Amino acid sequence: MKDENKLVRIYTGTEISVISLKTKLEESGISPLIKNDYKSGMAAGILVGTPSTIDLYIQQSDFKNAEPVIKEFIRREKSN
Repeated sequence: MKDENKLVRIYTGTEISVISLKTKLEESGISPLIKNDYKSGMAAGILVGTPSTIDLYIQQSDFKNAEPVIKEFIRREKSN
């Protein structure tokens, strides 16, 4: 597996904030991946993680294009 295809975690937060950032990235042509250990664990009958800790990943090769979107999202989130 090449490094540019490697998934990198770019954000961890609540489901609402993760979905919001995911939407903004998709509008920029980037395809993020949500990883929710809590929901996955519940489905398997094992409680893992917390309901408010959801991770968002992108491919390493998309990071340069995603970085401005991520920074703007975090800046706006901190100002609220």
